[in-house]
Amino acid sequence: MIQIQQIHHVAYRCSDAKRTVDFYKKHLNMDLMVCIAEDRVPSTKEPDPYMHVFLDAGHGNILAFFEITGSPPMDRDRNTPKWVQHIAFQVADSQALDQAKKQLEADGLEVVGITDHGIIRSIYFFDPDGHRVELTCATGSPSQLAQLKEIAPKMLAEWSVTKRPPRDAAWLHQSEFQKNQR
Repeated sequence: MIQIQQIHHVAYRCSDAKRTVDFYKKHLNMDLMVCIAEDRVPSTKEPDPYMHVFLDAGHGNILAFFEITGSPPMDRDRNTPKWVQHIAFQVADSQALDQAKKQLEADGLEVVGITDHGIIRSIYFFDPDGHRVELTCATGSPSQLAQLKEIAPKMLAEWSVTKRPPRDAAWLHQSEFQKNQR
């Protein structure tokens, strides 16, 4: 049986490796760890020159990007809403999230949120290539997390049949939804 220890890295495409590294250093304090550059893809041997950068996201987490020069310009999946595909990073607490929002806005970024998801609070913004970035802090109690884990299989089974949102965890956004209706 395969035993995963942790995610080593998650990789995305970027249009300018230096600009990407500079953005994540300035706004999220991620240091450049490693650069790998080749004329051919090692796994497929395809001729596709690239720069592969690895950023230290803290605590053994690595965020990586590829700038590729031999392929058509990058674009996003137009059939997927912009809010779906994103990179989420956890901060220490609500105070750290509030401070991050202020700092990002002071840096000139447009920030969405703070959004209360019942068990986490989040803010959202975009990097220079349009990748959505989320900063979040955990606010849920152990009993809330246990309840969500318990109902997850039932919710997934219901969704698989109906393709409509089951209401078992509606309490997560109930107060936020009600605030927005006023």
